[in-house]
Amino acid sequence: MDREILLSIRNIKKTYHSRGKVTKALKGVSFDMYKGEILGLLGVNGAGKTTLSSIIATLHPPSSGDILYNGTSIYDDIYNYRFVMGYCPQKPNLNPLLTIKENLMFAGRFYGLDEQTIEERVNKLMKQYQLHKYADSFISDLSGGYKQRVSIARTLIANPKLVIFDEPTVGLDPHIRHNLWEFIKELKRNSISILLTTHYLDEAEALSDRVCVLDKGVVKVIDTPQNLKKKFNQDRLENVFISLIEEQAKE
Repeated sequence: MDREILLSIRNIKKTYHSRGKVTKALKGVSFDMYKGEILGLLGVNGAGKTTLSSIIATLHPPSSGDILYNGTSIYDDIYNYRFVMGYCPQKPNLNPLLTIKENLMFAGRFYGLDEQTIEERVNKLMKQYQLHKYADSFISDLSGGYKQRVSIARTLIANPKLVIFDEPTVGLDPHIRHNLWEFIKELKRNSISILLTTHYLDEAEALSDRVCVLDKGVVKVIDTPQNLKKKFNQDRLENVFISLIEEQAKE
């Protein structure tokens, strides 16, 4: 049976103009993302990963193309799309003047939730991510791993259907990375779709149902890690990625 499509990326292009120079960051990217899947977005620096994820997160507009959510263009009602989409940036951008609880409460008010709902969601998320003992602490009091926990909790405050993670474990110790992996897996078990941008190939292999490899602004390949390892006769996704990059260098 065909899987249900959540998001359709349709011929997305992005061109930047700076001081007379034209840079084509995305050159017509198209793919579908399914409900309840984790899609890993991979590529070397400059491949277009961050540009694409920021467009899907509505942080930047595309130069052309469209994105469909449940079959309807997000640009027809971008306000309500933002209620079903959560974005967790690479570097936590939490308010340093607010406590952890206040950061989460503020996020709930930003989404227009009523005070009772906010209180319930904040308490549930702080318990889920073991943040209660830091409720009255400030961001500067937290380790990198706990800052990311707060960022994830804030991202989930409005019960999104889609979460975009941009390099969520960069710079974190291995055991903290693995803890965050478990949080991401739990989101999938709760039927939340996830777009995961990462440089870590072991992370992509451990978490992704499918991976999409971008190269110079185009989709090089999109498939399951298992199928790609079989196709390229490799035992690790990292080796598949290296093979793809070497193949591209020869072209």
